Amino acid sequence: MGKKYEASAKMVDKPSYALPEAMPLVKKAAFAKFDETVEVAMRLGVDPKHADQMVRGTVVLPHGLGKETRVIVIASGDKVREAREAGADEVGGEDLTQKIQGGWLEFDAVVATPDMMKSVGRLGKVLGPRGMMPNPKTGTVTMDVARAVKELKAGKVEFRVDKTGIIHCPVGKVSFGAEQLTDNAKALITSVIKAKPATAKGRYVHTIVVSSTMGPAVPIDPASVEAV
Repeated sequence: MGKKYEASAKMVDKPSYALPEAMPLVKKAAFAKFDETVEVAMRLGVDPKHADQMVRGTVVLPHGLGKETRVIVIASGDKVREAREAGADEVGGEDLTQKIQGGWLEFDAVVATPDMMKSVGRLGKVLGPRGMMPNPKTGTVTMDVARAVKELKAGKVEFRVDKTGIIHCPVGKVSFGAEQLTDNAKALITSVIKAKPATAKGRYVHTIVVSSTMGPAVPIDPASVEAV
């Protein structure tokens, strides 16, 4: 480990912190020359191998992610105009799916209307590994394309438990104010708690840590946020 990291790690001197006191520490411990991303990681008491224990959903972060989200819409008919008026960065049908198949990936999120899913299905190998495949559960396969575009532009993020039972999700940048980061993290954690599967037994939230891209992990007391 580098000296800068070791110096930052020494700042984390308690077993756990309440969320509002953790965020100023995350900001203080960030030492990179770029504006680091702040991420929340939650280890959950679920077994994602069972479909009924999969935890996934979306949340609109109150203060966004500090970057412009480039949203494209794959649609037909009136929905093309609707998507453009809502502020989509690129709108199209079969032509747009072919453009993506050809290697074009200058976007952050994809919205599709249900009637276009046959075409979109061919993009699974490209969009799936990037976590961009449109899905009805996350509101990205919908006839209400205007709402989907506006929510994504406003800072809507998707969370999904990985095969080890952990959720990783960005909640902003180090340049954000500590209160903004706290608000965003609270919104995410609350949404994950609400998404608890009925089949999950025992303790649901095991650990929560917050960290910047290069900085040390700051442990959060789950009790301080489970009552949010």
